[in-house]
Amino acid sequence: MREIKAPNKLIFNNKSIFLAGSIEMGRAIDWQTQVVNALKNEKVTILNPRRDDWDSSWEQIIGNKQFREQVEWELEAQEKANKIAMYIDPETKSPITLLELGLFAHTGKIVVCCPNGFYRKGNVDIVCYRYGIRQVNSLEELVGELKNNS
Repeated sequence: MREIKAPNKLIFNNKSIFLAGSIEMGRAIDWQTQVVNALKNEKVTILNPRRDDWDSSWEQIIGNKQFREQVEWELEAQEKANKIAMYIDPETKSPITLLELGLFAHTGKIVVCCPNGFYRKGNVDIVCYRYGIRQVNSLEELVGELKNNS
């Protein structure tokens, strides 16, 4: 397993997984590290947007170099990854995750974990149903799905 974190140079191979989902400037659980650890023996490249040097004081505007670099890295990684694993933490609002679900719903490469308790779970469920997106109920099931299809 190789992990590439934002904003490092993206490298793609036949098996790459982008970890889309809740971060919310550190409010969400660090589920990305749990997935990386669980997949450490798999032959896969993990594209992890959880940036080690993130600075929450960065202004989130197109003119901010670091912020734009982050968003463009995430978009390119999702466009080129073979699989998008999406975890939506029920303790968050996750507006960017919902945006990404809408952007990539038609691709056929997303697997979604949206546990009960997420305030917009009904919307997520309907989008997943409409676009044939595989859903799982827990982080453990998400890891299992990635192991089976990585």
